[in-house]
Amino acid sequence: MARAVSCFLLAVLLSASCKVIISSDPMCIEKEANKTYNCENLGLSKIPDTLPNKTEILEFSFNFLPTIQNTTFSRLINLTFLDLTRCQINWIHEDTFQSHRQLNTLVFTGNPLIFIAETAFNGPVALKHLFLIQTGITSLEFIPGHNLRDLESLYLGSNHISSIQLPKSFPTQSLQVLDFQNNAIHYLSKEDVTCLKPATNLSLNFNGNDIKDIEPEAFISTVFRSVNFGGMADLSVIFKGLQKSAIQSLWLGSFEDTNASDLSPAVLQGLCEMSVESINLQKHRFSDLTSATFKCFKRIRELDLTATHLTSLPSGIEGMESLKKLVLNVNHFEHLCQINAANFPSLTHLYIKGNVRRLLLRDGCLEKLGKLQQLDLSHNDLEAPDCCSVALRGLSHLQSLNLSYSEPLSLQSQAFDNCPRLELLDLAFTRLPMRAQQSPFQNLHHLQVLNLSHCFLDTSNQYLLTGLPSLRHLNLQGNQFHDGTLPRSNLLQMVDSLEVLVLSSCGLHFIDQHAFQNLRKMRHMDLSHNNLMYGSIEALGHLKGLYLNLASNNIHTVPSHLIPILSQQRIINLSHNPLECSCSNIYFLTWYKENLQKLEGSEETICATPASLRGVKLSAVKLYCGITAMGIFFLAVFSLLLTILLFFAVKFLLRWKYQHI
Repeated sequence: MARAVSCFLLAVLLSASCKVIISSDPMCIEKEANKTYNCENLGLSKIPDTLPNKTEILEFSFNFLPTIQNTTFSRLINLTFLDLTRCQINWIHEDTFQSHRQLNTLVFTGNPLIFIAETAFNGPVALKHLFLIQTGITSLEFIPGHNLRDLESLYLGSNHISSIQLPKSFPTQSLQVLDFQNNAIHYLSKEDVTCLKPATNLSLNFNGNDIKDIEPEAFISTVFRSVNFGGMADLSVIFKGLQKSAIQSLWLGSFEDTNASDLSPAVLQGLCEMSVESINLQKHRFSDLTSATFKCFKRIRELDLTATHLTSLPSGIEGMESLKKLVLNVNHFEHLCQINAANFPSLTHLYIKGNVRRLLLRDGCLEKLGKLQQLDLSHNDLEAPDCCSVALRGLSHLQSLNLSYSEPLSLQSQAFDNCPRLELLDLAFTRLPMRAQQSPFQNLHHLQVLNLSHCFLDTSNQYLLTGLPSLRHLNLQGNQFHDGTLPRSNLLQMVDSLEVLVLSSCGLHFIDQHAFQNLRKMRHMDLSHNNLMYGSIEALGHLKGLYLNLASNNIHTVPSHLIPILSQQRIINLSHNPLECSCSNIYFLTWYKENLQKLEGSEETICATPASLRGVKLSAVKLYCGITAMGIFFLAVFSLLLTILLFFAVKFLLRWKYQHI
C-alpha cells in the first residue's frame, strides 16, 4: 500500500505545470524613473509618446532627426541634458529650445549641420555646455552665440575652422573650456586672442592643429588655466607667441607620427619669458642635455618628461626647489640613481612607470627626497634582491607606493619600516616569496589600501596581514587557496577593520560559515569568477548593506532559507551564473523579480536551465507553478482510495475489537 501511495504522489508532482511568460522591454531604457531615459540607436524619427513629460536627461543619439523644430522637444520642458549625437541633423530652426530654460548640456556631435537659426538657443538660459564636434563648421560666425552668456564649455573639435576669432557679440566672460582640437588652424594673431580676454581661467585646446606661426606676444597679459598645443613639431613658434603670458598648465607633448625637432637649450629659452606652473613635453627628444637645459624650469611645479628618450638626468641642476611633481615614465634608465634625485629636493610626487629597460632598485637612490609622498615604480620589471627597507631609506613621509608588475620581490621582515606613514601599497602582479611565516607589513599602522592581487601568496600563512590596524581595502584577486576552500581560521582574521575585500578569481569552491566572522565593518565584497555554490552564502549571514559581487560562479539555485541573507544586502550581482529557472527555484525567482532595484548586471543574469529558457533574462521570466487537470484527477483518485482504505481499516479494527471481548 505504501508503494502505491508513493506512486500516486509522484504522478501528482510530475503533472505540475510551469507556465512561462516572457515580458517585452520598453523601447527606451529607463535609467531613473521619470527622469533619465536612453533611446539610443532605435531608428526613431520623433520623440516617443511613452517618455514622461518630466524627463530631465535624454540620450537620443544615433536616431534620425534631419530637422529640429520648436515642436520637436516642446513637451519635455524639464530637460537638463540632451544628447543628439549622429542623428543626421541638418537644420535647427527658430526657437527650437524656447521652452527649455533649464537645459544645461546640449550635444550635437557628428551631425552635418547646414543651418542654425539665430534664435535657436534663445530659450535655455541655463545652457553651460555645448558640443559641436565633427559638425562641418568652417567659421565661428555659424554659431548664434548672443544668448549664450552663461556658456562654460564649447567643444568644436574635428571641424574645418581656420580662425579662432569669435564674433564680437559672442559672450566669453563665463567660458572655462574652448576646444579647437583637430581643426585647420595655421596662424594665431593678437586680434584672435583679444576676444578671449574676458574669459579668466580658460582652458584652450589646439591639439592636432598644424600651427605654422603665432604672432609674437599674441597671448600677452592673458591668464589661462591650461593651453594644449599637442602635436606641434616646432616649439619655438609656441614660446614666441606665449611670451609674457601666464599659464597654469601647458601641454606641449608630441605624438608617434609627429616629426618633432629636438629640444635644445636655445628653444627652451622661451620658457624664461612666460609664467608656467606645469608643463608636459611628452615624446620630445632633448639635444645636448646638460644642467643648463633646465635653467628656465625654475618656477615650474610639475614637469612631465614621459617617453623623452632619457637615459639619465644631469647632476648639478640648480634652482628646482619649486618642483613638486616629476613624471619620467617610459624612458631608458638602467637604475634608479640615474635620475639624480638630489636635483629635486622638494618633490612630493615621483612617477617612473613602464621603463623601457629593466630597472634596478639600488640602495639609497631616493634618500634625498625627504618630502616625497607618492612614488610609482610600476611596470618596470623592477629588481631588488632584498626588498625594500634600504632602497626606501629616507622616505619617512611616503604615503603611496606602487611596485606592481615587478620581478619577484623577496620581502624582508618589516620590509617597509622606513615608510611608516604609508597609506596605500600596490604590489599587484609581483610574486612575493616569503622567507618565513611572518608579515612584511607589520609596522604599517596607517596603511588603508593594500593590493596583493596575483602575487602567488602563501594564503595559508595566517600571519601575513599582521600589524595592519587601519586597513580598509584589501585586494587578493588571483591568489589561490588550498583545496579551493576559505577555512574558518584564515589570514583575514588579522584585519577586522576591512571595509572592501576582493577575492575574485581565487579558485574558491567553498567558504566556511565563520570565515568572515571578524569582518563586521564590511561594505563591499567581490567574490566573482570563482566556483562557489549557494552554500557559501551562509558565510555572509552576519553582514548587512553589502555591495556583493557573486558574478561568474556556479550558483544554480538559492534555497529559501538563504534569501534573507541576500535581502539584507545593498547591491547584488549574480550575473553569469548557471541559474535554474524552474519551479524548484521559485522562491528565489520571485524574490529576484521583487528586488530588481538592488540587482546589478541584470542584462547578463540569465537562465541556464531548462533548455527552453536558456539565455532568457531572469527579469523577463514569470513562472506559474500549479497542478494541472491531470494532477487534480490523480489527487482525487488518491483521496478516494485513501478514504476507502481508512473505511476498511476502521471496520477491520472494530471487528477485531468485538471478537476479543
